[in-house]
Amino acid sequence: MIPRTRALLLVVALVLAAAGCGLAAPGGSDEQPKVTILGPWTDSQENQFKDVLDGLGIPYTYQGTAATREVLLAEVQAGNPPDIAILPGVGELVEYAAEKRLRSLRGLYEPEEYGKPWQPEARGVADDLWVPLKADLKSIVWYRKDRPPPSSPAPLASWCIGMGDDGASGWAGSDWIEDLILQSAGPVLYERWATGDIAWTDAPVADAWTRWAGLLAQDPAAAERALLSDHRGGPGGHGLLFGGGCDLEHQGSFARSFYGDLKERAAFTDSARLLPGGPSLKGREVSADFAALFGRSVQARELLRRLTSRKAQAEWGRKAGVFSPNSAVHAKNGAVEKQISSRLTDHRVPLCLDASDVMPAAVRDAFYEAVLLTIAHPDDPVRPRLAAIQKVQDAQPRVQDAQPEDTPRLTRVCSRPQ
Repeated sequence: MIPRTRALLLVVALVLAAAGCGLAAPGGSDEQPKVTILGPWTDSQENQFKDVLDGLGIPYTYQGTAATREVLLAEVQAGNPPDIAILPGVGELVEYAAEKRLRSLRGLYEPEEYGKPWQPEARGVADDLWVPLKADLKSIVWYRKDRPPPSSPAPLASWCIGMGDDGASGWAGSDWIEDLILQSAGPVLYERWATGDIAWTDAPVADAWTRWAGLLAQDPAAAERALLSDHRGGPGGHGLLFGGGCDLEHQGSFARSFYGDLKERAAFTDSARLLPGGPSLKGREVSADFAALFGRSVQARELLRRLTSRKAQAEWGRKAGVFSPNSAVHAKNGAVEKQISSRLTDHRVPLCLDASDVMPAAVRDAFYEAVLLTIAHPDDPVRPRLAAIQKVQDAQPRVQDAQPEDTPRLTRVCSRPQ
């Protein structure tokens, strides 16, 4: 695997913390092995996911942590990976696939129920090694119903921004950059950038980054507060939108879960017109949590088959308000859920996977670091930061004896308009 020095310094602490978090083993016995699952959901989201698992009838142990990538890397290197790992993206899964660590999922789900980008294409690896379990819409802005958003780009003072996270601080800022590139340059260039075909210093990337830095430079004090704020909000339990003294939040569809009992007072709109420069809507950024099979047991395969079924996906959506990338599963809760679900399945507008989720881990980490440095120093030139990310991308190791064009990597992460 690609070395991640800073992450590995924390691996032991992360594993120890995660080992005591989110363990559950309904049914079963010492004679009946439990399927081990590593996933990104903790707290209330973990409880909702375990409600679904409990109904599948197969004994399991679930380990929930915000640091899934680091914990999985530690467990793989220790020779004890989980049977099933669920990651918020496929960038690392390509690396595990290249090392022949993943098992085929053929026969466990119906591929025809998923289209692009939920089945991203990867060069040099099989196309049946991961399946998306949960989807989110990202090219949106949340607002309070009693405070409708403006019809043009909003100043920094209007925005709720928090960079803090238990696992990878800075990703909330990367979503801004990604959305700006998608809306200003379009899905074709976005896809080429996300998959490493154009340089970070090229104009589409540099222009979007410069626009975002310009927004932050409007109020350095507010930018500094964003560094110190958690993306989920404070201890009050109502997220940034209802507890941060701001009016707009550029955050994925999952943000609604942070608003607690005030969530019915929140609405959303497409993000494009509110972003710096006010670009037109050219695509929608989306994300997914992908499951991969590391174990060989029959029980693990059967649990994953049941988890990806229409019944389990619909039940999860009904109980937790989450969204399935399966085209045969539709949201049946409220108006907001139906609006989000319709955008996730509307292929008249291209859908593109979150770029940082499809990048190699080291490149993604450099991306996040540059985001945080830009927030801390928004007046500094952006090109040196982009050149630093490019150096990391250029330094990525290749498969032994393989030509650059043969190195396994994702090649298609956007849908095409239909």
